Amino acid sequence: MASKPPKGDPVQDAPKVAEPKHSAAGLTAIGHSLRMAHQQMGVKRTALTLLSVNQKNGFDCPGCAWPDPEHRHTAEFCENGAKAVAEEATLRRVTPEFFAEHTVADLAGRSGYWLGQQGRLTHPVYLPEGGDRYEPVTWERAFDIVAEEIGALGSPDEAVFYTSGRTSNEAAFLYQLFARELGTNNLPDCSNMCHESSGSALSETIGVGKGSVLLEDLYRSDLIIVAGQNPGTNHPRMLSALEKAKANGARIISVNPLPEAGLERFKNPQTPKGLTTGAALTDLFLQIRLGGDQALFRILNKLILDTPGAVDEDFVREYTHGYEEFAEAARAADWDATLTATGLTREDIEKCLRMVLASKRVIVCWAMGLTQHKHSVPMIREIVNFLLLRGNIGRPGAGVCPVRGHSNVQGDRTMGIFERPSEEFLDALEKEFGFSPPREHGYDVVRAIRALRDGRAKVFFAMGGNFVSASPDTEVTEAAMRRARLTVHVSTKLNRSHAVTGARALILPTLGRTERDLQGSGEQFVTVEDSMGMVHASRGRLEPASGQLLSEPAIVCRLARRVLGSGSKVPWEEFEKDYATIRDRIARVIPGFEDFNARVANPSGFTLPHAPRDERRFPTATGKANFTAAPVEYPELPKGRLLLQTLRSHDQYNTTIYGLDDRYRGITNGRRVVLVNPEDARELRLADGSYVDLVGEWKDGVERRAPGFRVVHYPTARGCAAAYYPETNVLVPLDATADTSNTPASKSVVVRLEQSTTD
Repeated sequence: MASKPPKGDPVQDAPKVAEPKHSAAGLTAIGHSLRMAHQQMGVKRTALTLLSVNQKNGFDCPGCAWPDPEHRHTAEFCENGAKAVAEEATLRRVTPEFFAEHTVADLAGRSGYWLGQQGRLTHPVYLPEGGDRYEPVTWERAFDIVAEEIGALGSPDEAVFYTSGRTSNEAAFLYQLFARELGTNNLPDCSNMCHESSGSALSETIGVGKGSVLLEDLYRSDLIIVAGQNPGTNHPRMLSALEKAKANGARIISVNPLPEAGLERFKNPQTPKGLTTGAALTDLFLQIRLGGDQALFRILNKLILDTPGAVDEDFVREYTHGYEEFAEAARAADWDATLTATGLTREDIEKCLRMVLASKRVIVCWAMGLTQHKHSVPMIREIVNFLLLRGNIGRPGAGVCPVRGHSNVQGDRTMGIFERPSEEFLDALEKEFGFSPPREHGYDVVRAIRALRDGRAKVFFAMGGNFVSASPDTEVTEAAMRRARLTVHVSTKLNRSHAVTGARALILPTLGRTERDLQGSGEQFVTVEDSMGMVHASRGRLEPASGQLLSEPAIVCRLARRVLGSGSKVPWEEFEKDYATIRDRIARVIPGFEDFNARVANPSGFTLPHAPRDERRFPTATGKANFTAAPVEYPELPKGRLLLQTLRSHDQYNTTIYGLDDRYRGITNGRRVVLVNPEDARELRLADGSYVDLVGEWKDGVERRAPGFRVVHYPTARGCAAAYYPETNVLVPLDATADTSNTPASKSVVVRLEQSTTD
């Protein structure tokens, strides 16, 4: 039987700290998964639901975007996937009576953990102007309210339409279609805050802003470099792929400021060995200083150039552009500057080089640890340089592998959720639907917050997600949201964004991935694209949490009919009734989706084309893969300061907090901790267990403070510290972003630590 939600917020004043773990998963992970699932769903529902996760006739996990293998286990999910499913399929409910008991001010004073634990939203609710709590509203009235506010705008560009990565391909395509028929490209999404840097770098260098490898390539690789990523918590099923790659002879280098248990040893709960000793994964751990990755790959490139026969000259000659300028810059790399930037030893870098030179097929994987710095785009370009030098793109077992976080975040971008759409995409929309989409670029996340702050945007509509908690500069973001005329959130569960509202606010409850979707033509399915460009169907199996829920496609279709009226050129009613008709239009607009309905009928789905991977064709401005030669950058650290990275705990997925423990790092019963290298702590006179305020320092001179963090002596890289987001997003300045991509620089925040009054 499922348990009831907590009535009060748990006390987190005294987190407990033990030694960090050196292995991940195993029997402990099974126990945690089942316990959380039983708490939310009960025993019978747990079995029914979890056995459908990531199965060919089941639903796609609402967690991460890691691809599914062709041959699936009966239990094809990880611990954090089980937590994500349990929170969506929970038997707990947030009804109109809940909102009658809790004012918005009360909700704003609660933790994200408490809000999420209350359960599934069951009815649309409305906060009227001047009201203090949400009240029930009909769907018809809710759409009228949105139409009223949009109709009162001076321009469609005063509306912002945000998308979370959970949104299906069908819903995302309709959502961008509605926004563009309305007349705006203001389509920020969660990619703006995570892998925008990857897309920017890869589009320029190889012509496609996605990874170039498939799951089978990992199994065939000789060397896999995992940089700025913690798969044990953020993409646990990746560990199974790494284990298989190791068994096939691959070696693994992990590059990270923190040692991570999952990359040390993986105890695969699907195998007898995994239930005992497990498999060691990392062959070489490079404990790099935050932001030093560009310098590392630059010196490796210099060393490759200096090694006779190491460069794949035939590949470079036939397929690349800009080699000479790049080579000149790489040969100028300086050892002293490199060691300062990276914090590594020359011996470790040379060992890394020997492993690279001994490997014909090399893959580099990365995540937020590389994408959220000021210099993230040139950093990732340098990785591309590294792979191009030895012909490691367009070869089986080799390539770039940016590991996407949310389950359809890549698919949403493919469907057109992008504030800077290509002319080709807009031309295709115009040809298919007969209206002229806007050509002026819209707002990304950071620019949307500025527009709300400055009064240039007045309506904010979110298709999923927790925008307030995910965004940087929390106080600025919340003040900006409160300036809006109307904030609307399509959601399955409560989160902090529902408590930080405009003058009027709506919460529109929607179906989850786990639930059956019945429309006018019968039961529907949706599709998703994983981190490696595989597209497949997702079919919910559970009865909806409430008869009042609408699917995301239905919400968009009804909203569009109400806002755009009879003059719309889009058959919204037809789309709501039968999602196959949406896929027919996608097939005619987006390359790679030809014959969409027939191809997705294959239980395994299909692979989208990728020119660099499939045919060594690079659709760049030069027609070739581009070497680049940017100056090497790394964060400068003033004396007495630390460089802070924000990160997740193991009981967390993005901004969703499942619990208060970070098991692999030895933290229990609390989230306000800061991990500090013991030698740095001694120099700063910070005892383990003392309490400090984290104070951000940036060029604008504004004090940004996160109070009351327990100091934990931890084996981080020297000069580097770490603490969980969203609690530390308050320290990330809105204007501190990556060049080119405009992604918040959340992995290199200069902080000073001041004794807290909490101590």
